[in-house]
Amino acid sequence: MKDTNEILKKVRKIEIKTKGLSRNIFAGEYHTAFKGRGMTFSEVREYQYGDDVRNIDWNVTARFNKPYIKVFEEEREMTMMLLVDVSGSGEFGTVNQIKRDMMTELAATIAFSAIQNNDKIGVIFFTDQIEKFIPPQKGKKHVLYIIRELLGFEPQSKKTDIQGALQYMTNAIKKRCTAFIISDFISNDFSKSLTIANRKHDMVALQIYDRREMELPAVGLLKVKDAETGNDMWIDTSDKKLRNSYHQYWDNRQNELKQYFNQSGVDFTTIATDEDYVKALMKLFKQRI
Repeated sequence: MKDTNEILKKVRKIEIKTKGLSRNIFAGEYHTAFKGRGMTFSEVREYQYGDDVRNIDWNVTARFNKPYIKVFEEEREMTMMLLVDVSGSGEFGTVNQIKRDMMTELAATIAFSAIQNNDKIGVIFFTDQIEKFIPPQKGKKHVLYIIRELLGFEPQSKKTDIQGALQYMTNAIKKRCTAFIISDFISNDFSKSLTIANRKHDMVALQIYDRREMELPAVGLLKVKDAETGNDMWIDTSDKKLRNSYHQYWDNRQNELKQYFNQSGVDFTTIATDEDYVKALMKLFKQRI
């Protein structure tokens, strides 16, 4: 169990950083990029030339003996869901921070942006099982609870099953929502579940990676460990052919992921652990406007 005081200190630090970002930088982009689910009645006014006759309020029209129409406005309140990968591979990081720390900051920033827009925010923590489901609610207290869980949560499993997480969300969240899936996407094929989820909800994918996952350094014999299976392995990184094969594997996997997201119609961006995630999120939000 992680130390409670240490977690509370980290909560406060992340709150100060991410709340400022969401208020000062993301507020406008978030508001525009993630629109409400529909239209809600606002008021009635006198009919004007060009108004849609289907919106005429016949009761008010009869009362005042001249045409009045119903005025609608965009329904701003939304539900935002975060699907956060808490599997073992998130504990990897060679520059600045581990992947899981970056995922926590991203999730916190999006969560604060949501409550400033008066939206509900919920979270699904997943590995190869659903580790925890926090139903959507509003308010700062709720967001701070989410951040505490992000920092202190200890999953039962270390493996990953994105397909299972997407299926769970599709079944658990009945009304249409915007859902960010935050992961390194080291998982089996989840393309079918992603397509189904995106038909019902508005899915956005954020891939967090470490630059050492792209290419191996030439440092001779190196002992590596699979964070999800616990298996150890010795590799000779001085072997150029091995390093090239490793890099080719990364490229192939990235191309496969891009194909998944493009075919499913899901907005997707990649963020390295030593990269400024503010720029990446701003770019993504602007693409949606």
